Amino acid sequence: MFSLVRENIRIAFDSIKSQLLRTILTIIIIAIGILALVCILSAVSALQNTISSDFSSMGANTFNIQRYEFNTQRRGDDAQKINPVINYRQVKQFKDTYNFPFTKTSISFLGTRAAEVKYENEKTDPEVQVYGVNENYITNSGLELELGRSLNYFDVENSNSVCVIGSDLRKALLNDVNPLDKTISIRGAKFKVIGVLKEKGSTFGNNQDLRVLMPLQKARTIFTNPNINYSLSVKADKKDMLEGAQDDAILLFRNIRGLNPIEENNFGIERSDDLINRVGEMTSILNKIAWVIGIITIFGSTIALLNMMLVSVSERTREIGVRKALGAKRKTIAYQFLIETIIISQLGGFFGILFGILAGWGISAGLGFKFTTPWFAMISAVVITFIVAIISGLMPAVKAAKLDPVESLRYE
Repeated sequence: MFSLVRENIRIAFDSIKSQLLRTILTIIIIAIGILALVCILSAVSALQNTISSDFSSMGANTFNIQRYEFNTQRRGDDAQKINPVINYRQVKQFKDTYNFPFTKTSISFLGTRAAEVKYENEKTDPEVQVYGVNENYITNSGLELELGRSLNYFDVENSNSVCVIGSDLRKALLNDVNPLDKTISIRGAKFKVIGVLKEKGSTFGNNQDLRVLMPLQKARTIFTNPNINYSLSVKADKKDMLEGAQDDAILLFRNIRGLNPIEENNFGIERSDDLINRVGEMTSILNKIAWVIGIITIFGSTIALLNMMLVSVSERTREIGVRKALGAKRKTIAYQFLIETIIISQLGGFFGILFGILAGWGISAGLGFKFTTPWFAMISAVVITFIVAIISGLMPAVKAAKLDPVESLRYE
C-alpha cells in the first residue's frame, strides 16, 4: 500500500513537471485566494489584540468619566453636540463628594503630547506625553511598575517634584544608569524619578511608553491652559458593585454639571468591559468580510484547478489507456489524479499561508498593531485547500477512471 502511494505521488510530480507553466499559474491563483484570507484574518486579529489590550489597560472593574463617549467624534458642525470641558473644579468636587463604598477615584489630565525631556546633556525629541495624575491613577489604569514606587497621596497634596516614567523614556535617557532618584527636566522644572512603568507598547502609532506621570497639583503649575480637560476613573473593589457605583457616579456628576432631570448627559462614561465587547462586535464584522472575500477568491481558484485537471485528463487520455492496458485498476487511476490535485492545492495553500502571514505582519507593523501567529487562519487555509482539492479533483478523477482503455489507446 505504501509503495502504491509513493508511486502515485511520483507520477503526480512527473505530471506536474510536464505541464509546469499551467501548474504554476494554478498554484498562484490558489495562493492568492489563501493569501487574501490569511492576510485579512491576521490583520483583523492583530487589530483586535491591539484594541482589546489598549482598552483593558483601563483596569478591571473600572469606568471612566470623560468629555465624550468612546464612539463620539467631534466634527465641529451643528449635527454634533459639543460637550463642555470637564474642569478641575468639577473633578475635585466629584472626588471630595463621591463616597460609594469600596471604590477609588483617580483624576488625570494630559498636559502635552510634545514635551522635551532632558537629563544632564541628553534630551529626547519633543514627543513625550506628560500627564498630571493623582495617587490612584496607576492602579485604576491597570498599569504596573517595573522599578521603584508609585505616586502617593503626599506627593500629590504637597506638589512634590517627583515623577514616574515610561519604559521607552528610560531607554532614551537613563538606559545606562539606575533611573531611580535621577533628576530630569521638563519645561525647565526639575523632577526626581521615583518609578518606571512596565512596557505597554504602541496603539495606532501612539507610544504608551514614552510618557511622564507627575503629581496633579505640580502639573497644574506647569500646564496652565484654562481649557484643560480632566478625566475621572473609578475602580470598584468588587465587580458586583460596579453597576451601583456607576449609577451613583452618573447622578453625582450630573448634579455637578448642573443638569436638570430632562437634560441628556453632557459627558461620556465608559466601562472597560463595554469597550472590549464593542471592539469584539466591530472585529466580528471585519472577520465576516474577510471570509466573504476569501471564499469568493477561493471559489475562483477551485474553478481554475478543476479546469486544469479536466484539460490534463484530456491530454493524457492515451497515457491512461496504456496504464489500464497494463492492468491499472479504475481506483488506481482515480487515486493518481486525486493525489495530483491535492499536491497542487497544498502547494498553493503553502505559498498562500506564507505570503499571507508576511503581508499580515507587514500591515500590522505598519499600523502599530500587536501581531500574533494566526493559527486559526492557517488551519482554516489548510482545510480549505484540501476541500478545494477534493472538489476540483473528484470529477476529473472519476472521468479518468471511467475511460475505456481501447478507445483511450486510439486517442491522438
